Amino acid sequence: MSTQLIRFGVSLPEDLIKKFDDLIKRKEYPNRSEAIRDLIRKTLIEEEIAGDQIVIGVLHLLFDHHKRDLSEKLTDIQHDHHDVIISSTHVHLDHDNCLEVIMLKGKASIIRGLSDRMIATKGVKHGQLYMTSQGSGLD
Repeated sequence: MSTQLIRFGVSLPEDLIKKFDDLIKRKEYPNRSEAIRDLIRKTLIEEEIAGDQIVIGVLHLLFDHHKRDLSEKLTDIQHDHHDVIISSTHVHLDHDNCLEVIMLKGKASIIRGLSDRMIATKGVKHGQLYMTSQGSGLD
């Protein structure tokens, strides 16, 4: 991939650029160029994830460990998908609540399906999947 920088002009309405500059400030980007590069990368990653490319995923699940057989059900699902699970961490948040953080690598559709199944398991209070590409070709 070429590392040569290419300059180009962008015309935006004044109110949009003001909002963009506020975003740049809040997120602490050093300049507009880096913020635009980041937005382009994000869009390219979303396109890759929309296909069936190999992706990296992080799934978190918040649940009450007192729910009958829930821990066992979640563990069984993970064992059924051992080929895409890189790592799993179980954290005791308080007397009742646990957080499971599962790192995944595999086809986007498989990762999504596994995550949806775990999130939909009765007793899971909240779950969220975050996916990204492996980063190849994104400078």
